[in-house]
Amino acid sequence: MQGFGNRSWCAGITLAVVLVIAGCAAPRGPAPVEDRGTMTRAPGAAPGGPLITTDASGKPLPGIENYGKPGYYTVRPGDTIRRIGNETGQSWQNIVRWNNLENPDLIEVGQVLRVIPPVGPASGATSLATAPAPADGVVTKPVAPPSVVVPTAPASAATGKPPVTASPSAPASNSADEDLGWIWPAHGTLIAGFDDAKNKGFDIGGKAGDAVLAAADGRVVYAGAGLRGYGNLIILKHNNTYLTAYAHNQTLLVKEDQSVQKGQKIAEMGNSDADRVKLHFEIRRQGKPVDPARYLPSR
Repeated sequence: MQGFGNRSWCAGITLAVVLVIAGCAAPRGPAPVEDRGTMTRAPGAAPGGPLITTDASGKPLPGIENYGKPGYYTVRPGDTIRRIGNETGQSWQNIVRWNNLENPDLIEVGQVLRVIPPVGPASGATSLATAPAPADGVVTKPVAPPSVVVPTAPASAATGKPPVTASPSAPASNSADEDLGWIWPAHGTLIAGFDDAKNKGFDIGGKAGDAVLAAADGRVVYAGAGLRGYGNLIILKHNNTYLTAYAHNQTLLVKEDQSVQKGQKIAEMGNSDADRVKLHFEIRRQGKPVDPARYLPSR
């Protein structure tokens, strides 16, 4: 799978960068180069070799007993707690709390972290369905359970009372999250469509300096050129469900944490880290790449 543009297969597996938010509480250093493959063993394990479960001193890696389990994430080289939060669709503050991390800036390669809320009254976790969205990061919402009918005794002829039905549970996803009124982010010709195995979005051609537009109202959560393979990149968070990414720009016209309006010019098209002038555009729904053709109006 290639990343933003027609680069080699190895350059682009998973767009974890789309879920990168610039560090707010910790110093921001050079953006690490990501391992964009899907991890199938603990970091540091040689291909075909035994699973590494201890650090250099022989101490078991934190959380190694949960390695490979659903809802847990194994720290890879170059990861930060904020990157993990955005890659898994969770607030980094929640991940710090769920894993009792004293210093969120000190995590080890191979460490296994919980990335879903603990369950049970003793966990102290707040339901994501009712908790306010954090200032940064992407919050995923659990699927609401079906409506429940409370069993009652049959209505008697004397009382004539009907059975009682519980109120339906509120839907987990807000319909407003889905209705964003998307627009095309550029006016050029579509030169490469969505392909789940090769291209996680649209490549739109054009001339250097052509306007790149926000596809919907949102907030800038990343604006920079620190991630190899994407050039000058902007990431917008539209709500707790959707993000969009705009890569290979010539000039960035917005800053992180800035609010933008649909149709606002946020960048100028270019060929940074690409083989031609183009915009690579992605839509991510709850962290998963989706075909922009399902959301953008026909033209």
